[in-house]
Amino acid sequence: MVVEFEFEKLRLQTISVELGEVELLNEISDSQKEILLKNLQSLGFDLLDDKKTKTIEKIKNLIVDLVHHKNSELKINLSDYLAENLNQDYNSLSNLFSEIENTTIEKYFISQKIEKVKELLIYNELSLSEIADLLNYSNIAHLSNQFKKITGFTPTSFKKLKDKNRIQLENL
Repeated sequence: MVVEFEFEKLRLQTISVELGEVELLNEISDSQKEILLKNLQSLGFDLLDDKKTKTIEKIKNLIVDLVHHKNSELKINLSDYLAENLNQDYNSLSNLFSEIENTTIEKYFISQKIEKVKELLIYNELSLSEIADLLNYSNIAHLSNQFKKITGFTPTSFKKLKDKNRIQLENL
């Protein structure tokens, strides 16, 4: 809504505004683009103009959406999922991502899954076994090993650390 409002302020007609992408009815002038960029940056957004950067953002958005909102679809093959959704060869996507981001798509995917694990551990509503199942880990040991490799903590010690830093309501 915030992004859409910025386009409206400049009287730029949008066809669609979605996560990471805006489709305009007409071309945008350089001066409009400059103003828009300044306004978006002041709000913590950026204007992506080149094809490579747009593709990288689409990859990231698809992965974030998959991990954080479509847990049931995590059982599918990531390379097939990205290639199908972006209508591009996975090897090309993988090479581009590695070139621009200095990491692999797989490592980015794993980091997103670990962030989701942290979130679920903090909520403390699911067991580690349920989290492993939800995020399509083959078993708890696989999740725990990956979690420790990325964070330096086991899931259990992370949970204890979180509990130690929380101040009970009655102690505020």
